[in-house]
Amino acid sequence: MVVENHLASKIVQSSKVKRVYLFFTKLLTFQQYDNSKKMAIKITEECINCGACEPECPNNAIYEGGVEWRFSDGTTIKGIFTSKSGLTADADTPEVPLSMDVYYIVADKCTECVGFHDEPQCAAVCPVDCCVDDENWRESKEELLAKKDTLHLIMQD
Repeated sequence: MVVENHLASKIVQSSKVKRVYLFFTKLLTFQQYDNSKKMAIKITEECINCGACEPECPNNAIYEGGVEWRFSDGTTIKGIFTSKSGLTADADTPEVPLSMDVYYIVADKCTECVGFHDEPQCAAVCPVDCCVDDENWRESKEELLAKKDTLHLIMQD
């Protein structure tokens, strides 16, 4: 199955473990996960482009369709950064939009609002319920908190 932004995924199921192969244009990563892990959020094609979700995201992970995104947007990330998915980029370099038509969520920046709110705020405010779990992206609460800490480093004087 081909997913936006040159990402293809193939899921192989066994009785206890799911293996997800994520193929990027420059990188092959292998992740194993179990069903106790949470899912990132994605925005479906049913999006009406109302924009209600975008200002609610504490990580600035939501972008309007066709708009380039950056790791540095709304975070403390600077310089060269390698995300959990293995994407390495300058934090200030514009990245290709993941959707041209509807709002989209950058999974490498989404923490499902863990560490900020009790539930994903995009899903809470969406009038058409198009902010849903992304079955291709799983992270534990601990991984989401670690991602939050990476995105929002607290500078000590």
